[in-house]
Amino acid sequence: MTAGQAQPPTILIVDDDLPIVNLCKAFLEEAGYAVLGTDGSSEALKICTQHTGSIDLLLTDLVLPPPGFQIASASNQFPHVNGLELAVRATRIRSALRIILMSGNPDKELAGHGIKRGTLPFLAKPFERDRLLALVKNVLAQPATPLGVEQPARAANDAEWFG
Repeated sequence: MTAGQAQPPTILIVDDDLPIVNLCKAFLEEAGYAVLGTDGSSEALKICTQHTGSIDLLLTDLVLPPPGFQIASASNQFPHVNGLELAVRATRIRSALRIILMSGNPDKELAGHGIKRGTLPFLAKPFERDRLLALVKNVLAQPATPLGVEQPARAANDAEWFG
């Protein structure tokens, strides 16, 4: 990259199925994007916190099975959460982050996991390369959508429960 040339947008891909991460990474890198990838929400939250460059878009699977029951606390800043909760937490860390949710599960099955798709951009799996690239391009052209999630008032001894 030469001086004065803009950095390509950076996309963070999160899916518990590593072949999906690798496939998306290959498609997006071939299209000129910088890509970070991981297979879990805990690692994704670490990347959002610790990555020194920009992260422009989070492409995450909705169903990210945790390895077990977890509590978010001062000692566990990066709990395992589902893709929608990951999006909420990631946008608290990076307010300009754009979100695309993806899943191969029908809405009824998502509801069984306590997840509703809502109004965020959605990519149904399986998908074709051109569909992924068109959606990414479209979402990156839009301003980041605030998720409208405010921190509720909490007592000092409150804990967030996941599982």
